[in-house]
Amino acid sequence: MTVEFKFTATCPKGLENLLAEELRNLGAQVEREQPAAVRFSGPLALAYRVCLWSRLANRVLLNLGQARISGAEDLYQAVVELPWEEHISPTGILWVQFSGTNQEIRNSQFGAQKAKDAIVDRLRNTTGARPDVDKRDPDLSVMLRLHRDMLEVAIDLTGDSLHRRGYRTHIGAAPLKENLAAALLLRSGWPEIAESGGALLDPMCGSGTILIEAALMAADIAPGLLRKSFGFERWLNHQNDIWLELREEALQRRSAGLERAMPEIRGYDADAKVLFAAESNIARAGVEQFVRVSCRPVSGFKVPSHREVKPGLVLTNPPYGERLGELDALRETYAELGGQLKQEFAGWRAGIFTGNPELCHSMGLRSHKQYKLFNGSIPSQLLLFEVHANTGGQAGEGGKPARPLSAEAQMVANRLQKNLRNIGKWANKNGVTCYRLYDADLPEYSAAIDVYQSLEGEKFAHIQEYRAPASVPEEKARMRLADLVRATRHVLELPPRQVSIKERRRHSHKESGSQYQKRESSAGTFWVDEYGAQLEINLWDYLDTGLFLDHRPVRQYLRKMAEGKKLLNLFCYTATATVQAFLGGCTESTSVDMSKTYQAWAQRNFRQNGMDAYRHQLIEADCLQWLDAAQQNRKGHYQLIFLDPPTFSNSAKMQGVLDIQRDHVKLIEQCMALLAPGGKLLFSNNLRSFKMDEQVLESYAVDNLSARLLDKDFQRNPRIHNVWEISRSGE
Repeated sequence: MTVEFKFTATCPKGLENLLAEELRNLGAQVEREQPAAVRFSGPLALAYRVCLWSRLANRVLLNLGQARISGAEDLYQAVVELPWEEHISPTGILWVQFSGTNQEIRNSQFGAQKAKDAIVDRLRNTTGARPDVDKRDPDLSVMLRLHRDMLEVAIDLTGDSLHRRGYRTHIGAAPLKENLAAALLLRSGWPEIAESGGALLDPMCGSGTILIEAALMAADIAPGLLRKSFGFERWLNHQNDIWLELREEALQRRSAGLERAMPEIRGYDADAKVLFAAESNIARAGVEQFVRVSCRPVSGFKVPSHREVKPGLVLTNPPYGERLGELDALRETYAELGGQLKQEFAGWRAGIFTGNPELCHSMGLRSHKQYKLFNGSIPSQLLLFEVHANTGGQAGEGGKPARPLSAEAQMVANRLQKNLRNIGKWANKNGVTCYRLYDADLPEYSAAIDVYQSLEGEKFAHIQEYRAPASVPEEKARMRLADLVRATRHVLELPPRQVSIKERRRHSHKESGSQYQKRESSAGTFWVDEYGAQLEINLWDYLDTGLFLDHRPVRQYLRKMAEGKKLLNLFCYTATATVQAFLGGCTESTSVDMSKTYQAWAQRNFRQNGMDAYRHQLIEADCLQWLDAAQQNRKGHYQLIFLDPPTFSNSAKMQGVLDIQRDHVKLIEQCMALLAPGGKLLFSNNLRSFKMDEQVLESYAVDNLSARLLDKDFQRNPRIHNVWEISRSGE
């Protein structure tokens, strides 16, 4: 006959009804709901199942009994009568927690001490030994609750709170607890949406809790599988065979769930730093193949276009003024979110969880459901919206924002229009289709804006925000970026899908290997024309786009030098310089880079321009190692070498560390050894403080071309790059 037990599951306030329904689905007989708890009954296996599968509970307590007491002696007597020798070894570790007071017991610490004395005395009298007392990793945790004069005694079967799944080692500035995130997903209807193949997007994902909980639900993964241990595992009455059977069942369900087709689950955040935490948490949860995050402000939030995405749920927990920023800035953030929802997400459901529902008025949407919840101690609301097609919202014809620009955004727009008249006119006259329109011209709007025109004539803007100084509050920096985005769209008349926004540190575009870090899944690539060369551009997936615009005149110079020559292109990136050399008449080329991604990209550029793979070789290798080996078999082989190394690199694929200021002499000497008589080395780098070593200046004929190889769109900063032509003296 199966023994029935009485249990209590605790939860955050406001989740009692949801938790009761979850417990019923797990097989529990729910007896009653009470504030922040649900009482239920069932066999011991049920408690194990709840610990393993509950997405909402904080703790599962095994109720040992209750008694009416008035004072300390009654408390002692009620506790000492319980058979504690059946629950903990006398040499184990005990921890006692006590909550509540009455007229006689007015201090919870006193209550805990009295109860602890009773348990220890009982064990000493029955076994001759007593347990240690320590809250760190106890073998048995006892919970006592006194309400008026009724004392309840229970054993905590969970150990650490169940909301601590085990995947979140990194958190953002205002973390959302895992079980609260699960509750938001349930209230928003995510299980049904996921079952039908609908997507989940979080435009302000922070450390990724909503995304991970959504993936665990969609893949049928028990949240308790991620934990290292539970409190019941060292309880004397623990039935390990039952537990192992339940855990094995959960493992099998996880395996099956991970093999099923998963809906699109993606998150975005304007803060690149917090996304590193999100990526770490996603990996620890084991759902990295399903969940992806990208750096993008709310103003750039849109439906992913890399594959067919079925309308689903937008769910987010935006800041609301308690800890993260001022209300004026936040109203603009909420307005941006509302505008993007109306413009991009017709047919979707949206859920906004906030501690300041008044901010949602700025969204211009009417919620059809509201749920009162608590985020910790903060009264909060989940507001649900059905998003309909925009009928006069943020975007007008041609993607141009219909909403009037703020005074700040208008100031930026004025500068962009001035630049467009100047630089845009120059670009049109010179056949330049990709150029820099703006580069921190207004210091408080610190970003670079590049314009790309596809072969089909479609324009795109690439906005790269420089990291704001520490003295600028985060929310102010975000507001300035939002102004910049609105002004760019207004001036260039672009819809959101044709605007790419990235946060960057202020450093050269080839430093620290950052170009290899994938930013998000592709929103689509396109081809551009550069003086007859067709080159692939990707504005969304990586920090760089496939084409260094400041090197446009460098590539042209190489093209003019290349006729009839053999070219070596080191640190070739996407090999756009090799393509230009080929169009200039280069007969053979060798292009070396250690990135698989860029080698594949270069191959596509080669195919698009009709280049023979036998005459124009792509080599995936560490350039430093390749140069060392080439000293033996390629001396005097090339008439033209392009050497464009990063400023600094310590990639795991490299042997050692590359520091261009320290290492440029050796690199140049190795390249000069590979040059045929009369050959030229074109050496370039982006270290603005770079100084050519005297040894090079004395050993070779060196011509500094930096000022000459700088087009109009980059003349704001003449130190954007350094370029030297190097040959042997007298040649």
